[in-house]
Amino acid sequence: MLGKRQLTLGEYVQVLLRRKIYLLIFLFLGPFVGFGLTLVLPAKFTSSTLVLVEQPRVPESIIRPVVSDELNQRLASMQEQILSRTRLQPLIASFNLYRNEKEKLPMEELVGEMRKNILVTPIKPVSGAAPSALLPGFTISFTHDDPKSAQLVCSEITSMFIEENLKRRQQRSQGTTDFLIKQLEDSKRSLDEQDAKLAEFKRRYIGQLPGQEGANMQFLMSLNGQLEAVTSLLNRTQQDKTFTESLLAQQLAAWKASQDTGSTSPQTLEQQLVLMQAQLVTLEGRYTSDHPDVIKLRGDIAQIKKKIAETEAQKSENKPETIQKASLTEPPHIVQLRGQIHQLEQTLQEKTHEQQRLQEQIKVYQARVQLSPMVEEQYKDLNRDYQTAVNFYNELLAKKTQSEMATDLERRQQGEQFRVMDPANLPEKASFPDRTKFTAGGLAGGLMIGMLLVVLTELREPVVRNERDVESFLDLPTLAVLPVAEEQDRPRQGRFWKSKKKRTSQEMTLGAGA
Repeated sequence: MLGKRQLTLGEYVQVLLRRKIYLLIFLFLGPFVGFGLTLVLPAKFTSSTLVLVEQPRVPESIIRPVVSDELNQRLASMQEQILSRTRLQPLIASFNLYRNEKEKLPMEELVGEMRKNILVTPIKPVSGAAPSALLPGFTISFTHDDPKSAQLVCSEITSMFIEENLKRRQQRSQGTTDFLIKQLEDSKRSLDEQDAKLAEFKRRYIGQLPGQEGANMQFLMSLNGQLEAVTSLLNRTQQDKTFTESLLAQQLAAWKASQDTGSTSPQTLEQQLVLMQAQLVTLEGRYTSDHPDVIKLRGDIAQIKKKIAETEAQKSENKPETIQKASLTEPPHIVQLRGQIHQLEQTLQEKTHEQQRLQEQIKVYQARVQLSPMVEEQYKDLNRDYQTAVNFYNELLAKKTQSEMATDLERRQQGEQFRVMDPANLPEKASFPDRTKFTAGGLAGGLMIGMLLVVLTELREPVVRNERDVESFLDLPTLAVLPVAEEQDRPRQGRFWKSKKKRTSQEMTLGAGA
């Protein structure tokens, strides 16, 4: 009646004892079957190697490596590349793998089968390490039916991983260096252009650049002071000239009037010569010998001397004409006034030119002061671009130097490397099938099959064994239970025979509604 009601633990034990023959048979056959499978299935041998990741010998604080991606990602990428068909097919041909299956299976399936037999397992960091801890290493294993081939292929795959890692790091380092060199050349050209623009701006606005406003203002004030002094001197000189011209006009009028009336007080040529020589000394003290006034006065002195000589000659000949001509020469004070007027005119001309020059310079510096804000803004823009270009160039130069050092480090094989800790071993026993596991599996399988047969047998046998089965079957309470009549075996069966209970009558159970 299994399945009609919930059984107790004791009832389960009774079921197992009643059907123990099934359990014993399959518990005995299961291990033999599992062990027998290990003798039938083809043996597989697994060769494995341990590869450790050596950190760079130079600290990262001194030379920062260019290759900064995580080892897990790089290992996965290398695994996909090395386990590709282009890399595995030459190995199959070189080591003559799967020689029995080559004629039956295409190359794609053989490569797929080899890929399944290759296992790359990263080694996890020790417990308690930081999440960002580096991968300490990984293992590579290859499974094949020939132990020697398994060892050779595992060693070859390990060499491929080491070479690929070294090649990839060197290529990435060199590629980074080449890229930085190209960027540095472009930055150098941009910096030269900014430098040329800044130099042209300084040349164009010389004297108006930021920081020169104070000097321009001081020079402008100085020019204004000089202009005021020159203007004041021009005014005084003009007044002196006007006064001297009026005085000359009066002296000329008086002298001409005296010449017309004949009341003359003639001056001798010697007195005129003395006055003119004194005037020459004064002019030579103020001007050089090449000055026009000095040259003219020397000529006048030479003429006076010539006239004196002629007068002396005429006196010796008693000629009254010469005496009359001598009496008509201008007096020295009139000649002196004319010389003063000439000097004042020269001074006015020089100071006028100086005044014009100062005014032009003042205009130039006023324009500089007025344009200073605009020039400063343009200069700041150019200088900002120039500083940006300089900073970018210096940054690229530092990165290029760092990348060249990292590339040289990789070239010298001083960076991160894969080092074989345990070479590929020659397997002494097969990794598949495992006799212990197969035997234990057979035992577990036999136990499961025996239990299944016990359950099926109990379900198919409709037997009422106790009052609980009656109550479950009839759904009625039990009123009474008749005991089972028992008898001992007869003595002729021998005293060594055990007593045996035999059911002589069936249990009689009466229901309440019977």
